Amino acid sequence: MTTTAPGSTTDGRPAAAPGGSAPGSSPWQLARRELRRRPAVRVSTGIVLLFVLMAATAPWLGALGGWSPHEFDKSAVDPYLGGQPIGPLGGISPEHWLGVEPVTGRDLFARVVHGAQVSLLIAFAATAIVVAAGTAAGIAAGYFGGRTDTVLSRLMDLTMSFPSLIFMIAMLSVAKDVNRLVLMTAVIGVFGWPGIARIVRGQTLSLKHREYVDAARVGGAGPWRILTREILPGVAGPVIAYTTLLIPGMISTEAALSYLGVGVRPPTPSWGQMIAESVAYYETDPMYFVIPSVFLFLAVLAFTLLGDALRDILDPRGGRT
Repeated sequence: MTTTAPGSTTDGRPAAAPGGSAPGSSPWQLARRELRRRPAVRVSTGIVLLFVLMAATAPWLGALGGWSPHEFDKSAVDPYLGGQPIGPLGGISPEHWLGVEPVTGRDLFARVVHGAQVSLLIAFAATAIVVAAGTAAGIAAGYFGGRTDTVLSRLMDLTMSFPSLIFMIAMLSVAKDVNRLVLMTAVIGVFGWPGIARIVRGQTLSLKHREYVDAARVGGAGPWRILTREILPGVAGPVIAYTTLLIPGMISTEAALSYLGVGVRPPTPSWGQMIAESVAYYETDPMYFVIPSVFLFLAVLAFTLLGDALRDILDPRGGRT
């Protein structure tokens, strides 16, 4: 009678992991495999990549359309009808692929793709600040504990209890002669780090007494090496999942601030700014309102679906209620 080793088949090969996963698969390989099985995730990933590509190539796409986002085309609007676009659906034509703005005649395609560049640049930069600051604070609070944990935890509570939206509006309203993109990125980033810091702190508390961390500590590894080599890889999954969920919130925040008139200044295009300007024309030219709203909706939805899927796979306990 032949015996087989645990975890092996009768011919000596490693047995398949539960759920059909290949043996020895890393969490990232399992995540990629699981993501490929979800049609909604594939679609949302494609939309995210499309928006990122559109933002990265905005100058070339605008040139391909033949119009600058700041260029007026008075021949595309009717001066006798209050500057309404000439033609159906807001002036959509071979010359203007998504139509034109009322009164000014600026090309909507050029402004939408450049607006994607502004919105995604602010969202990605603010998210990078939030993730870097929150991860560093959370790991430090969870690993060192004591007074460090107390100070950082109280700072998290203070920041989260602060009326951030009111402060953002006030700061952006009084700051006149500064780079608005840099200021918006900094202000949005400053108020976003406590959420991810709390998540990382909790993960660090559960990891710092694991056997491999104790072994590294006994082996003479210093705090920096333990934090970067042992703790950080353990919190990477939840951090990445949380990051993808942060981005749609950052896009919405930028759009909301621009809609309120304290965000990106004209003539720099922004989806929120375009939606705010289109409100006055939604009855006479609804396409001017619909087009930037659809782009904003698709971007937020795609990032949200992708973030939910990554959270379910990389941080399943964090997604449970």
